[in-house]
Amino acid sequence: MLNKLRSLTAGESHGPSLVTILEGLPAGLPLTEDIINEQLLRRQLGYGAGPRMKIERDTAQILSGVMEGVTIGAPVAMLIENRDHVKWKDKPIEGMTAPRPGHVDLTAAVKYGYRDLRPGLERASARETAARVAVGAVCRHLLAQFGIQIGGYVTAIGEVEADLIGIPLEERFARAEANDVRCPHPAGAEAMRAAIRQTMENRDTLGGIVEIVALGLPIGLGSHVQWDRRLEALLAAAVMSVQAMKGVEIGHGFENARLPGTQAHDAIRLEGNRLVRPTNRAGGIEGGITNGQPLIVRAAMKPIATTLTPQQTVDLATGEETPTKYERSDFCPVPRAVVV
Repeated sequence: MLNKLRSLTAGESHGPSLVTILEGLPAGLPLTEDIINEQLLRRQLGYGAGPRMKIERDTAQILSGVMEGVTIGAPVAMLIENRDHVKWKDKPIEGMTAPRPGHVDLTAAVKYGYRDLRPGLERASARETAARVAVGAVCRHLLAQFGIQIGGYVTAIGEVEADLIGIPLEERFARAEANDVRCPHPAGAEAMRAAIRQTMENRDTLGGIVEIVALGLPIGLGSHVQWDRRLEALLAAAVMSVQAMKGVEIGHGFENARLPGTQAHDAIRLEGNRLVRPTNRAGGIEGGITNGQPLIVRAAMKPIATTLTPQQTVDLATGEETPTKYERSDFCPVPRAVVV
């Protein structure tokens, strides 16, 4: 029986490295750094990425928990170096006292008593997601041993929505990886690219919606008996823990809220001696438990807070209103968020 997996990450955006520990893996799982690095490379690719992705060449170093290419049941520790650290090491860094609206700058300063805002933003940076992708790569590999496939794609960027009706889920995965906005619909992808391009010209940022799908899950994962064992609760918490995520939906959750009950649920039919579902509005989960249908999770990502066009704020050192200062960032991280 598998143990519950858990992970922790450590490291700052411009520190020497990111470190993560994954605990609960069974012994005997073949695991190499190449399996992890494949997903780290995917995370770096996407139209709208900022200049840092031209600097970093993320690769993971397995520090523990694997011997001769096989897990041993002990915690797996991994390290990812920050190549950009050399530009910051042992150099004076200008203090930051003007918080950006929508970022952690102000709230972290109040909570932890920072006089310089940089400690908060260094840890809160989405650079941390490289460590999460490393953990996710191992977990994807574990699930693959049971025939479970994980895939994802972009369904919307800004006001542009892709029409994915009629495209099978597995085909969506492959189509999404064929373009740099990770949208399975060619016309939608081109419109999204144009929207990102215009946003870059406007010196602004753009958010969107990603959809993540798990195929091949058995019936019975999760539980109804306690709130913290309900699978959709665990998934929602995980999604909302990712930087800039502001909304999560299982299946057609928000659309179902507008429908009467007779239209919102998935009928149970007989096909020979099998129970089948003609629809999947529940997104593969009923009562906190997987029902054998594809598990579908959507996440809404806000436009990130760091913009080339200044926003209004207050300098906490002077007490005066002032425009924000630009910190290097993505224009649209949505295509890269699919991997996270």
